[in-house]
This record gives sequence, C-alpha cells and structure tokens, in this order.
Amino acid sequence: MKFFVDTANVDEIRELESYGLIDGVTTNPSLIKKSGRDFVEVITEICSVTNGPVSAEVIALDTEGMLAEGRKLAKIADNI
Repeated sequence: MKFFVDTANVDEIRELESYGLIDGVTTNPSLIKKSGRDFVEVITEICSVTNGPVSAEVIALDTEGMLAEGRKLAKIADNI
C-alpha cells in the first residue's frame, strides 16, 4: 500500500516526509488557495520536499486549457 497525503501544508508534508510516512502528495487549487500562497510557489516547494509523485490539479474546464495547464505544471519538477 502507498500513502499519499492530501494537503497543501508544506510543513505537514515536510514532517511526514522526515518520518518516511508518505509515498507522495496530492493537492489541488482549493487547498492551496486556503493557504493564501501562490499556487506555483507551493507546488514547487512541495516537489522539493518529497521525492515521491506530486499530483497537481488544473483549474481549466476545457480540453485545450487543461492540457496547457498540465504541461506548464509538468515543467515545474520531474515528480509532478
């Protein structure tokens, strides 16, 4: 079984990672918005904290927009 934490709280991710308790992170724009921080900044920091996969959701509703956002996010780090 793999354990993915669903949060945008980088301090929580860092703590869980230090204990070796997580295999990856999943987050979304609404969680990041609640943090009051910039979306790309948070995703970049999360990717630097964990070596596991990071799931970063797009907000576009149309296919072209989703693909464009996904490609932009994929350039942030190899683990997205």
